[in-house]
Amino acid sequence: QVQLVESGGGLVQPGGSLRLSCAASGSTFSNYRMGWFRQAPGKEREFVVVNWSGGNTYYAPSVKGRFTIFRDNVKRTVDLQMYSLKPQDTGVYYCAARSRPFNSGHFNATDDYDYWGQGTPVTVSS
Repeated sequence: QVQLVESGGGLVQPGGSLRLSCAASGSTFSNYRMGWFRQAPGKEREFVVVNWSGGNTYYAPSVKGRFTIFRDNVKRTVDLQMYSLKPQDTGVYYCAARSRPFNSGHFNATDDYDYWGQGTPVTVSS
């Protein structure tokens, strides 16, 4: 069992930067597949990025090159550094975790994850 708590959301102007943080409780954090999703108003929750051991990191095409995930297995945190933010990046950002290997390489659906945080809102607007 793991509990996830996100923080760091807020209002930022287009072109600005923001860093989100996800703090995890529970043991064997280093074994968990950790992801970030986001949900814009009136839309489905969508995949942003995932990371797991062995240097496995995959970004959604819409954020690749602008967002970076940072993981600290000692502190049990997963941060999402966001640069060059756009209004379409607006939404509630959720941290997600899975303790088992992904099925057949599937990692970008909400059903692929077992644990979720409560979300932190990000608004990109001038």
